[in-house]
Amino acid sequence: MTSDKLKTPTIALGTWAWGDSGETGDGYFGSKFTQAGLEEVVDKAHAAGFTLWDTAIVYGMGRSETVLGEVLKHYARHDYQLSTKFNPRIAGTSDTPMTDMLEQSLANLGTDYVDFYWIHNPADVLRWTPHMIPLLKSGKVRHVGVSNHNLSEIRLADQILGEAGFRVEAVQNHYSLLYRGSEHTGILDHCRSQEIRFFAYMVLEQGALTAKYNPENPLPGGSSRADIYNGMLTQLKALTDKLASIGQMQGAEAPDVATAWAIAKGTTPIIGVTKPHYIDSLVRASSITLTSDAIAELEALANAARVNTRGFWEQEM
Repeated sequence: MTSDKLKTPTIALGTWAWGDSGETGDGYFGSKFTQAGLEEVVDKAHAAGFTLWDTAIVYGMGRSETVLGEVLKHYARHDYQLSTKFNPRIAGTSDTPMTDMLEQSLANLGTDYVDFYWIHNPADVLRWTPHMIPLLKSGKVRHVGVSNHNLSEIRLADQILGEAGFRVEAVQNHYSLLYRGSEHTGILDHCRSQEIRFFAYMVLEQGALTAKYNPENPLPGGSSRADIYNGMLTQLKALTDKLASIGQMQGAEAPDVATAWAIAKGTTPIIGVTKPHYIDSLVRASSITLTSDAIAELEALANAARVNTRGFWEQEM
């Protein structure tokens, strides 16, 4: 597979929160969804041209994949793309742990192939990357990506795959106004030069960059994201005010601008979608053009906030 065959929408759709059960303390977001509600999200997304769905077996330990598979059942398989992940941290002890995990994901999703299969965390690049090769040869994996890998790990994975006639076609890392490690360490430049698609997750920092939350209206308690972000909201206010201000001038809102920033930086943002009106935000974000001055001002305000939003699962880039 080569990247010139790789076609993706401007924005990918995230389903991390779909793995939550809705019970307090069970899941990162503390969210609860109905199948009917998520079917409405899917229908609206597809009508707007957003058809790449990103999930992982560790999101609710299969719950996100299963729910996603159910709500996509009434669409033909060629009408959407699926992206899921192998996680070395929960790999089994058989001779084919990656194959085993993929088979479980395929069963959860109700499909016989995935468009993207990612190595979710690097762990041991020399050990795990070769396991991708038979999956690519089988056709059960159409494109291979690496997630949360640093530049040397990306290059090593690409070298290993290259020896079998394949390549790393996509990188998926945490990248937002508040966390730009992949930019500062040269990963974005490498992806551009090698024609590797860069997918940015946590672009909205779990809602902290939506301007919906502030010190007087913090994220609802009882979830991991509230514990992490509520203490930062005062420091983020100048940035979220500017996001809202730029949005207002373009008939848009703060999260639309944060997403547009990620697009302007040459990335494919993965935006979590849990409600139908979130799709309206993606449509607006796709049409926003940010000037270089606006981008520089947003990045300066982000730097001035002096917060570290690196996830507990992430290594330094």
